[in-house]
Amino acid sequence: MGQPESREYRTIEHSELPPGQRLQRGWPVTHYGPVPKFKPDRWEFRVFGATADGEKHCWNHEEFSALPFDTVVADLHCVTKFSMLGAEWGGVAARTILELAPPAPGVSHVMVWAEYGYSANVRIEDFTSERTIFATHKGDELLTAEHGFPLRLVVPHLYAWKGPKWVRGIEYMTADRRGFWEERGYHNIGDPWREQRYSYQEEPGEGPEL
Repeated sequence: MGQPESREYRTIEHSELPPGQRLQRGWPVTHYGPVPKFKPDRWEFRVFGATADGEKHCWNHEEFSALPFDTVVADLHCVTKFSMLGAEWGGVAARTILELAPPAPGVSHVMVWAEYGYSANVRIEDFTSERTIFATHKGDELLTAEHGFPLRLVVPHLYAWKGPKWVRGIEYMTADRRGFWEERGYHNIGDPWREQRYSYQEEPGEGPEL
């Protein structure tokens, strides 16, 4: 990937905060479990499940790092009620992965898989957003290990748990199923503007069919 250029954060307005959120100037470290040790010779990004050609697609770290570099200026909204506004994220756009390893017709959801078996499910329309990005950088600096290096997903219009740290691949799915936090009581969609924090708030059709 090319090297990112440093850019100033945009002006922050409190009106940009979703309901129930507070402005965060720094970037707190929040995650479940230990920080994994990055081993570049063993790292692999996989796309599997209902792919258009029925095959699994893989990139090692060198190959993934050679993919086109994109940037997105976008917010990050944590379900713990802090919001970081106007950050620049650099990395590989989700649309790049979609072009290289397209989903089969009928794919409705993507399961994002990360280290230690962590997972998060997102609707295909959320994953295909032009602002969804597999981030390697924040601003002009590589992510730290605590913040998800070498790769984290950023889906700016959803709560941040929908964008796992330490991502290792995605699974195309023709039916929805809950990820790690969704199985533990978090909302299946996670729209911060609708304060979709917990599963008890789900309306009919917002969760997987039983």
